[in-house]
Amino acid sequence: MRKGFSSETIIRVRSAQGRVPVCGRGFSSALLAATLLSGFAGGEAFAAEEQPSGKAVKHTAQAVPHKTTGQAVRPAAVHPVSGTAAPGTTAAPATLTPQQVRTLRGSVAAPGPVAAEGEESVIVTGTRETGGRKARESLSPIDVVSAKQLNQTGQPNLREALAQLLPSLTMPTGGFDSGALTDSISLRGLNPNETLVLVDGKRRHTTANIYADPGPQQGSTAVDIDMIPMAAIDHVEVLRDGASAQYGSDAVAGVVNIILKKQDHGFHAESISGITAAKDGFQQGVYLDGGAQLGSRGFVHVSGDFYHTDHTFRSAPDARTGQKNNYVLGQPEQTRESVAIKAGYDLTDSIQLYGTGTYAHRHAESYQNYRLASSLASYPGYAAIYPNGYSPLETIEENDFELTAGVKGKLAGWNWDLSTVYGRDFDNIGLTNSANLAIEKDTGRTPTNFDVQGFNNSQWSNNFDLSRKFKFSGWPHEINVAGGASYRYESYSIGTGDADSLYGSGSDAMAGTNPGNAGNFSRDVVAGYIDVSTHLTRHWQLDLAGRYEHYTDVGDTETGKVSTRYEVSPRLAFRATISNGFHAPTLAQEHYSALAISPTAARGLIAVNSPGALANGSSPLKPERSTNVSGGIVMEPFRKLHVTVDVYQINLRDQIMPGGQVYGAQAASALTMNGFSLPSDVNTWSASSLSTHWFANVASTRTQGLDLTATYPTQLGNIGRIDWDVAINLNRTRLSHQGTDAQGNPLMNAQSIAYLTTAYPRSKMIFGGRFTSGKWTVGVHEIRYGQTTSQLTYYGGVGNTSSLSSTNFLQFHNTPKFITNLEVTYRVHPRLALTLGGNNLFDARPSRVPDNNRYLGAPQYYMSTSQLGMNGGFYYLRGDINF
Repeated sequence: MRKGFSSETIIRVRSAQGRVPVCGRGFSSALLAATLLSGFAGGEAFAAEEQPSGKAVKHTAQAVPHKTTGQAVRPAAVHPVSGTAAPGTTAAPATLTPQQVRTLRGSVAAPGPVAAEGEESVIVTGTRETGGRKARESLSPIDVVSAKQLNQTGQPNLREALAQLLPSLTMPTGGFDSGALTDSISLRGLNPNETLVLVDGKRRHTTANIYADPGPQQGSTAVDIDMIPMAAIDHVEVLRDGASAQYGSDAVAGVVNIILKKQDHGFHAESISGITAAKDGFQQGVYLDGGAQLGSRGFVHVSGDFYHTDHTFRSAPDARTGQKNNYVLGQPEQTRESVAIKAGYDLTDSIQLYGTGTYAHRHAESYQNYRLASSLASYPGYAAIYPNGYSPLETIEENDFELTAGVKGKLAGWNWDLSTVYGRDFDNIGLTNSANLAIEKDTGRTPTNFDVQGFNNSQWSNNFDLSRKFKFSGWPHEINVAGGASYRYESYSIGTGDADSLYGSGSDAMAGTNPGNAGNFSRDVVAGYIDVSTHLTRHWQLDLAGRYEHYTDVGDTETGKVSTRYEVSPRLAFRATISNGFHAPTLAQEHYSALAISPTAARGLIAVNSPGALANGSSPLKPERSTNVSGGIVMEPFRKLHVTVDVYQINLRDQIMPGGQVYGAQAASALTMNGFSLPSDVNTWSASSLSTHWFANVASTRTQGLDLTATYPTQLGNIGRIDWDVAINLNRTRLSHQGTDAQGNPLMNAQSIAYLTTAYPRSKMIFGGRFTSGKWTVGVHEIRYGQTTSQLTYYGGVGNTSSLSSTNFLQFHNTPKFITNLEVTYRVHPRLALTLGGNNLFDARPSRVPDNNRYLGAPQYYMSTSQLGMNGGFYYLRGDINF
């Protein structure tokens, strides 16, 4: 038996010639079998199947990491399987037929997800080469996160799990209004819109719910990755480099490619139950998935999640009452159900049919600021309903789905892939526990529930991709040529609020969308690309990519990318990339309008082409454009210590954020032009308490940073092993140019500039290790979040009800924070594992905001950053079972 393996589990692999025992630890054995047997039913290897350009390579064995040793394990292909095999090896036919591959795959007794972690994983993101490429050999930095790693974080949501593992990825501290009801992620300190999300190499549709409130993520309609079932995810590849030339708009900061499971057998169930250190925010997640064969030539894999979380309450006492009755600061309540189906079928030995479908429903509700009982003194109907005052709840009913269908194969040496993807997200935004005082005054009715907004975003993408490797006389190296064309139709709709939400000044907390700001909007996008890669010498690789795209609303874009890698030795290599990229303004950024109403303030966001914006000097939006430069080192200073260091610079021009802030009477005029009605007491507010703005190309920025990763395994004899890891991101953004409106006025104030430049942490470091011994695994990781700096508004008056200035702010430092994550796993049975863990074990919180900078006194933490979350410690119990 192979050294380091026990006899705990024996998995038998069957072929046409006989049965062979493969001995090892339960998970290691399942991994080895999955390495041999993964891929399309009767078809391609794991890496080749997920190739974005759709190359169909049959039965190619790829190296994947061995989770016991941390090294690549390459399936043996020496001789046909006989009744015996050398200890510690797996014998296999030199050439596997499709039927043999299907037979082998179907015989695995304890299936698990295909492993994909570490530098030896075969990746398909950022490369168009047939068969993929090892992450360690990539020309650009790539993180590979397996389903097992996601599970080990104890986080019940994908974005929170990734944020625990990747230092270059951050998520908002919190959120306001409807923006708190949709999840987003950011890479390298840039807006979520600058990160492209793919699913199995295909562009994923975005959410329809725009984040409209102030903050670094303002204006984003990012892909909500939590609407994809966690149970369906095999692994995630994160490309930390500009890739617009390869994938199109939005790939400025990088690309997140979510690879779904495709096993045609087995069943996996997981449950995560947890609660915060404050004894609120109870969370429950249930995750199920399993696969089956479709005849002898296909597979289907079905996955589903159920997730629920209660509210958390983090507000300080309300300055008007001295009591903790204002729940505005806290996590929304949410219930989410999602399902995914992935299937494939070999029409012939060289043509495969494939399809994927996902559907998710979310109900969530977020507290708004508390309304005093005294505000209802003149409204006896509402006073009877709310004798102690009221806190409106903003709600969302969201339905999200995506369907993918395609066929791919190989013809005359060319790998081809023809696919179509249709995705849609529909959001119905409502209010409960609210009021419309004008209705009671005029009619005597007292409605408390309102439909205020409706948004629909859809995307239909069609792609045809080709690739082939060529050999030419006079050139000693293969040349991989890839190219393709795509057509995409995008639409965005804004629905009106119901009649009660529009009456008078509208429903309290958020007025309904009026007909003048509703509508249906669309555009067409056509694109073509080409990618050529080869070796200039045996150790010097070069990749060239170019793309042209035409948008019917914003015109043409051309992007290019040059990447190179030079291998000095098997333990040292250098890599570098220069590229330009772009982010086309979203339809939401061009057309969204809304008015958010607080007890003594209101904030509007109006469309850039609306009468109110045009009257104040707005200009049509242009695409953002970037220039990315990066360089790095991949090295193994001594055996098993793998280190990567990459530096980068992103120059982003014409960045889109709200600009053209107008206040007081000027804001009232702009909002009235757009059909909004204002509260009756607006004339008693300070000028800075009423504002509006619109999206504009506000500025140019320069982001510079460094990424470092290191892994090292320590073997402790027969006791076990420790896998050490370190990951660091250092990041800084500076303003290089500020835009002006038609009258030459700056489009941003100091507060807006801080959202762009200092709202993301200057650094994020993750370090720790995982100790494995027999049936026990103990993981400990420390995460250090660097400082964020914000410009805070001053408030005054009784109960901090009035904004004092729109030009003078307090510079506030959210100091660096450390959190400790601990998890202990015991494998009760080869198929059952139980885990007890804690994230943020010692309940660290963000820095407290000074009293004079809290509107109404309640928001003691500043939510418009992307540093440490406000919920504090989270403790959980997880159970995993495999069949």
